[in-house]
Amino acid sequence: MTAGNRACLILPALLFAGSVLVSSQAPTKPRTVWDGVYTEAQANRATGVFGASCAGCHTLTPDGNRPLSGEEFWQSHTQKSVAELLAYISKNMPNGNGGSLAPESYNDIVALILKSNGFPAGTTELTPASITGVMIVSKDGPGELPANTLVRVVGCLAKSGNEWTLTNATAPIRTDKTQADPSDATVALGGRTMALKFVLTKLDAFVGQRMSVAGMLIGAGGANGLNVAVVNRVAEACP
Repeated sequence: MTAGNRACLILPALLFAGSVLVSSQAPTKPRTVWDGVYTEAQANRATGVFGASCAGCHTLTPDGNRPLSGEEFWQSHTQKSVAELLAYISKNMPNGNGGSLAPESYNDIVALILKSNGFPAGTTELTPASITGVMIVSKDGPGELPANTLVRVVGCLAKSGNEWTLTNATAPIRTDKTQADPSDATVALGGRTMALKFVLTKLDAFVGQRMSVAGMLIGAGGANGLNVAVVNRVAEACP
């Protein structure tokens, strides 16, 4: 075999190896509620226990009492995980009697809530193990968090006149606490500028430093700023 023939044989092998490497490094698409994370039978099975334990306080339709679907569902749960939804319901429901139902019943109730919000059924029943990493987002993607959502934003503190802002700010992260997270000191910053409203703390000494700010969004995604609850310095250098 000539050197030229050997080269012809080696090159395809190298190309194939390269394609395998690229494929193995491709990022995994995050799972969402649109991937079918409960079964139709499971949701139907929950109807009885929902009627007995939940229907006195909640409805599955968006226009009822304390609805579990529609706008109120999105307001409360968009960009949370299904695991967080299951944990909350298991801990707190029925009202004042959290944990009083069988674990399987809580799984089924969450399946019924997902069905009521128009998310498709799949072939695997919803369990704590099966919903790891599954996010509640709209069909078009995460989008912006709704107004009046409690969030945390990290960025560089700046001041212009009497107006405070965060520059190089991250996208708002839904949170259920106002404390800074340890990751805030190193999280990659973004390209947003977030206006900080109703700031009651003296912050002049922290201008130019990395801050973690918790508060309520004013407008979707904080289009009109952040109603500030707590400000924490997480690093001196910024960005």
